[in-house]
Formats: sequence, structure tokens, C-alpha cells
Amino acid sequence: MTELVVTLDLDGVTDKAGLMDRCARVLQLPDWFGRNWDALADSLSDHDVWPQDAVEKGLLIVVRNWQPYAKARPQEWETAQEVFAQAADVASALTVALALGGSSEEGSDQPG
Repeated sequence: MTELVVTLDLDGVTDKAGLMDRCARVLQLPDWFGRNWDALADSLSDHDVWPQDAVEKGLLIVVRNWQPYAKARPQEWETAQEVFAQAADVASALTVALALGGSSEEGSDQPG
């Protein structure tokens, strides 16, 4: 079985509020999501809010374009990483990966 993959692109995210909004939208978090660190941890580790079949197949969240946010708000980013790690520890079917490098569009103009 192949894991379900969700890309959490943080392009343009500059603060915690932006991160929470992006997580809520991309991860389709429930209305009760409180847009704080505890609520994010609870939501990520709650199988009831995961996409269909994610519990059986596993859920891989790939975080892209996180470097500008990490540079702008290093303490917040450290907390975000701790939340991702905690949720992955609690929910064994969850993996959170930080993508390195630029976006997939970079280099697409290059002659092949």
C-alpha cells in the first residue's frame, strides 16, 4: 500500500497565523481547530480528521518552502517542528518530511 501524500507548501507564510491558516486549509482540519500549537498537535494526531484511508495506508505530509518561515521566525519554526514530531510519535501512521531544495517549477524552463 502506498501512503497518502499531502503537500504543505509554506510559500508566503511569514508567521504563526499564516502557518495555522495554511495547515487548516491544506490539511482540511475541522472547524474546531483552534489555530494554536496544541490544537495543531491534536489535529495531526487525531485519525478522525485524516483523509479517507490514511489510517490504513499511512499519511505523509511533505512540508515545502519552509526555509523562509524558519529564517523569519526561528523560535516559531522550532515549535512547529516539535509539534510535527510529537504528532508523528503519537500517530504511528503519520510521517512529516521537510523537503529540501526549491519548488518543482524551478528549472522547468531549462532545456532538456
